Amino acid sequence: MPRRASIPPDIRANIHVLLVAKHVFAGDGLHHEDGNHAIYHREIRAMLENMGVQLSLADSYEALFDDPECDFLFPLLNRGGFLNSEMLLPLLCTRLDVPFLGASPILRGLSDDKHLTKLEGKARGLPMAPWAIYRRGAPVLEADCPMTERMVVKPNASSASWGVRDASDWHGIAKAVADIHDEGHDAIVEPFLDGHDIEVPMMLSAGDPVLCPMFMNRQADPTRLRSYAEKRDLTDQGGDYEMILFDDPEWTSRIGQLTRQMAQVFHPFDYGRFEFRINPETGEMIFLETNLNCNLWSQKTFGWVSRQMGWTHAELVETILIESMWRQGVLPDRTTLAA
Repeated sequence: MPRRASIPPDIRANIHVLLVAKHVFAGDGLHHEDGNHAIYHREIRAMLENMGVQLSLADSYEALFDDPECDFLFPLLNRGGFLNSEMLLPLLCTRLDVPFLGASPILRGLSDDKHLTKLEGKARGLPMAPWAIYRRGAPVLEADCPMTERMVVKPNASSASWGVRDASDWHGIAKAVADIHDEGHDAIVEPFLDGHDIEVPMMLSAGDPVLCPMFMNRQADPTRLRSYAEKRDLTDQGGDYEMILFDDPEWTSRIGQLTRQMAQVFHPFDYGRFEFRINPETGEMIFLETNLNCNLWSQKTFGWVSRQMGWTHAELVETILIESMWRQGVLPDRTTLAA
């Protein structure tokens, strides 16, 4: 398990953090498109204010076009409305030599591209489902598609199931791919897998990626395709799924070993979530994807992690920040940090 850390007050008050988040200035309630992301960004803002650091706020990439004169950047402007936007804030920080939370730009891009992440998983022997990638401007060939009775088609760099749809024949797949291309994205196609998602959070502790408690998104109907609107609280979920602690020793031992293998691909990444799907009826387990700089909202996976470990949510976020600041030289030697 991770080891909690806290910044001494005299050091904390002298650290200037810039939070860049799309909804950092938003009012109360859900955003009409981004849903609970608005609540999430306001929550992180309040947390940093209560932490006592010197805090500046911005809601656009332009804040990094010139030197923001901060010590550290907290980047939450991920879905910027264009392909591979996950990489832009880290790139702008790298250009200005500003330390920032999360992995390097190229690793953020690797994680954001589901096809490339799957190639990394396949190279390391993780259990994988077949898939096909259809890049914009490249041929869309039926022969490349690993056809089954039900296929999932989605943007190759989507998050929270944005743009996901399913199809049962090549005609439906080709149309879905064309629609995704028209929206400005590459498309990935893979079989629909019955079962439940296993979420495996990791964060740095003493400089190394460490497993946190695992959770299962247990679905009332394992054949149901979850939507973006559900994940962003833009529609009633109606008890269709629940998050529960996943501590079956037979499963967690194997999943933990595979996750550690994948973590080495992205290290150092500060924090992230690795996802698998299991079918308890058949015993099948498949690696799905990696989400670096994933959602830290108290009502998502890392909020459940903090409660399971007996930490407050603020203590977890502060520990993640400290680990990142320490490895980048923003904070002095770890021995000065109170545990």
